[in-house]
Order: sequence, then structure tokens, then C-alpha cells
Amino acid sequence: MIKISEALKWRKWSSIAVFVLSATGAGISPILIDEQSTNRSPVLPWPSSYEGRQLQELTLTEREQSFIDGFPGAVARFSDGNRELIIRQVNSPTRMLHPAAECFRGAGYSIVPISARENAAGVVQACFEAKKSGQTFRVCEHIKDELGRNWSDVSAWYWHALGQHYLNESPVHWWSFVVAEQIESKR
Repeated sequence: MIKISEALKWRKWSSIAVFVLSATGAGISPILIDEQSTNRSPVLPWPSSYEGRQLQELTLTEREQSFIDGFPGAVARFSDGNRELIIRQVNSPTRMLHPAAECFRGAGYSIVPISARENAAGVVQACFEAKKSGQTFRVCEHIKDELGRNWSDVSAWYWHALGQHYLNESPVHWWSFVVAEQIESKR
């Protein structure tokens, strides 16, 4: 009886150990992927237009530049004459690509979620209003890949991209578009 009891205890503890190691591996694997892929360079040129409007590249601010250190891809800022766009080329699944609302919130804006919208190409975008110092911006964002798939949610994109990585599917480049347009503040 003692030997059976000891064997059951061993089986119980070994099962727990396997579970803990598996959970730990699953938890840190996204971090390891990001660290291994931060040295990839962008391979695609920046778009020259967005929704039929010509883009003019703007210089990244010092604050924007500090956020992209180690980013697995490239980031650029543009104007189409009425709106500002942040376009990010992403070369691998990463948690460094986060929702635009977090950037605006970090810069001191209050965020008010608004309804999703379709852009000129019919792509659904997540949107919010960002308010600070009497200015209000409507900000919409989406992510697309070179195969024509689109995501309005950064988290949904991330888990899809991570699945592609684990399945060793052919490499895909993703584009994140954040479009900010100043609107009249409601008084």
C-alpha cells in the first residue's frame, strides 16, 4: 500500500510540474518571439496615398521615436492634408503593436469610444474620440496584411499572427493604419 500511495503522489506532483512548465512556456513564448525578431528590417516601401489622398511624410517626434526602439518593423507619420496618419509596418507578431487609444491616453488625452466605421475601401476600423486642451480628434485604426485580411482589433490581429508563426505559415507583412482627424468640439 505504501508503494502505491507514493506512486500516486509522484504522479500528482509530476502532472502539476508538467502543467506549470507548459503554462510558463506558453506565457513567455510571445516575449521570446519579439526578442528574436526585432532585428528584421522593413522590406516594403511606404504607401504614397491613403483613401485616394496623397501622403506627405512627416518627421517623427522625439516621443514617437522613443516608442519604436526595438519595434519589429518600421513606423512613419504622414499627412494627407486634412488628417495625420501613423503607419506601422510589422514584420512579426509583437505586443509592441498596441491600440492607438493607449498612445493617446499616455499622452494625456481622455478617450471616448465611438462606433466602428468603414473607411473608403469598406474596411471596418475601430474608432474613438481623443480630447485634450479643447481639441478633439476622431481616431480610427485597422491592421491589414498583404493577403487582404483586415483586423480592427489589435488583440485579434496578434493572436492570429502568433498562430501563423507557430504553424510556420509563409511570412506575411502587416500594416497598421492609425488615422487622426481633428473635429469640432461639442460645447
